[in-house]
Amino acid sequence: MALSGERTSLTHYRDKDQAKVDFVFERTPGRIVGIEVKASATIRPQDFRGLISLKEAAGEAFAMGILLHDGARVMPYGDRLAAAPILSLWL
Repeated sequence: MALSGERTSLTHYRDKDQAKVDFVFERTPGRIVGIEVKASATIRPQDFRGLISLKEAAGEAFAMGILLHDGARVMPYGDRLAAAPILSLWL
């Protein structure tokens, strides 16, 4: 079932320094969302390393980076970056 007429591709991202993003959604024409998943309730700045790398590589095409975690709070982390509980996907 298509919810939109726009195509969306799903990939992953890893840079030369091994910073990674688990899920990268790209919708034509060139809007990118990165989702990193951590099995921890504690969020550390280095957990955003891959999302920051993707943001820098994608430039203006980068729409949002989300770090899904096992905690209970939504936390902004700078421009177009945030952490959110994985349970929020079902609320």
